[in-house]
Amino acid sequence: MKIRPLTIEGAYEVTPVQHGDARGTFLEWFRFDALAEVLGHRFDLAQANLSTSARGVVRGIHFADVPPGQAKYVTCVSGAVLDVVVDIRVGSPTFGAWEAVRLDDQERRAVYLAEGLGHGFCALTEGATVAYLCSSGYRPGHEHGVHPLDPALGIDWPAGDPLLSGKDAEAPTLAEAQAVGLLPRFDDCCAYVESQRS
Repeated sequence: MKIRPLTIEGAYEVTPVQHGDARGTFLEWFRFDALAEVLGHRFDLAQANLSTSARGVVRGIHFADVPPGQAKYVTCVSGAVLDVVVDIRVGSPTFGAWEAVRLDDQERRAVYLAEGLGHGFCALTEGATVAYLCSSGYRPGHEHGVHPLDPALGIDWPAGDPLLSGKDAEAPTLAEAQAVGLLPRFDDCCAYVESQRS
């Protein structure tokens, strides 16, 4: 398993080793110990989610209040998606930046993103199925979104006319979310991650 950092602090791309023969393929898509070694702390699993999406669906940009926030380990088990990590942490050196990784059922990559980062994806195929491991459970009133088509973010979604949920379509822009104090602060996120290491 190869784990490499993305340009946004707290985000990683994970590429598993696949073992294949005439019967099919076997791989370890998540290794607790390998991830903990890179992160410097445990990734506690509290909830596992699965979504299927039609081609052209964009989900996100989602995030949770920190603390505790919600770290995620995301992979695409069927089809393909363009997975996007957005730095929405006020005060971060890469605030407003985003990075994309293709997740599909061929390379079997995964993405890990720390608490306080925004997450979204675009389905590149019909019935794209995404599995998420989450460090905390869903907490109504503590989970939020930033509009995925915010021109200030300028995410290059590979969909001519993206399909959004009503909630995502009504989400504030990054600037609007910052103005009302909805976004996590970089220092708070770093302090929370550091508290997990001790």
